[in-house]
Amino acid sequence: MKTSEILLAIVLGIGAAQGIVYGIILLRKSAINQTANRFLSAILLFFSYRLIVEILKLFNIGFYDFWYHILLEFNWIYGALIFFFVKAYITPKFKLSLKKDWIHFLPVIIEFAWSNFIKSQNFYWDGTRDSLSWLGYWGYVVWMHYPTMFVICGILIIIYSYKAEKLLQPNDTNNFILFDKVKWIKRVIWVLRYYSILLIIIVLSDLLFFDYAFNRFYDYPLFAGMALITYWMGIEGFQRRHQMVIKEKSLLSDKDKVALQKIADELVTLMKSDQLFKDPNLNLKSLSEHLGVKSYQMTKCLNVIFEQKFSDYVNSYRIEELKLLLQDPENEKYTLLSLAYEVGFNSKASFNRAVKKLTGKSPSDLKSDI
Repeated sequence: MKTSEILLAIVLGIGAAQGIVYGIILLRKSAINQTANRFLSAILLFFSYRLIVEILKLFNIGFYDFWYHILLEFNWIYGALIFFFVKAYITPKFKLSLKKDWIHFLPVIIEFAWSNFIKSQNFYWDGTRDSLSWLGYWGYVVWMHYPTMFVICGILIIIYSYKAEKLLQPNDTNNFILFDKVKWIKRVIWVLRYYSILLIIIVLSDLLFFDYAFNRFYDYPLFAGMALITYWMGIEGFQRRHQMVIKEKSLLSDKDKVALQKIADELVTLMKSDQLFKDPNLNLKSLSEHLGVKSYQMTKCLNVIFEQKFSDYVNSYRIEELKLLLQDPENEKYTLLSLAYEVGFNSKASFNRAVKKLTGKSPSDLKSDI
């Protein structure tokens, strides 16, 4: 073996070992996120299996020998597992229903059957095309001489990553998603999605320009990247295996809903007419006093009607007012920070945090967006 192959085997081995260890740990019973942890465990174990297959190939094991018929492909299962991991993570008491959810696993069933069929052609092949059936020959060509399995694998991960990301958006269910707690899941989804896009681009470029030679120049980095992703996902999942990401919404009576909506309407009117948000010392107590309600009622109104915390609600008004000020040519002579103070922010740090959290952009981007 070359030195580069030995180093790759070590990297893949570390990733596979990490995936197996954390996969087994996450399989253990846990009162919190038990189902989600098991889906994550399955992802890690399948990733580890794929890495082990590549390690064996580096040692020339699995090329048309006994192991060739044992080491089957399971590349098309990753997308569905990612989707169900996220769904279980944000859905209390989630249970997989084979009756309605089996369709998501149809691709891997097809892949498993097709892989077995293709590998079985070795028992009939005598070195000539005539020794194989039409389906066996062309099936082998499409499967082994085109990046079919890799392209479909990448497409499935991309599709399911968007479906999973959609689950993390605000919804009308009886539960709040604690978005600060699921940022790591969004990072995982993004990394897997763009890794898949990169994979598709590379194998299609190889097919179009190099006749699908699978040059080791990029083959090695791709699987090394997969090992790093496995390693990273294992650590992230292990650290957060007991983390609560759902807060149940209060079930309100119609009378309570009407009362909260009344507070909300008065609050919006007051914020727009009196611009209370410009007071840098505004707090929950003083805002409640302006409306003549108790602090707990104000908190409940913000949580249920606006689905925001007090600071986020007030800062959203400040940011919108700041955008209006930036549109006025007369304010070009003022710095962004001075205008931020004018709309109610009391420090540069709080201003930067609020803009980043509520807009996803840096404060300097506010000017460029005008």
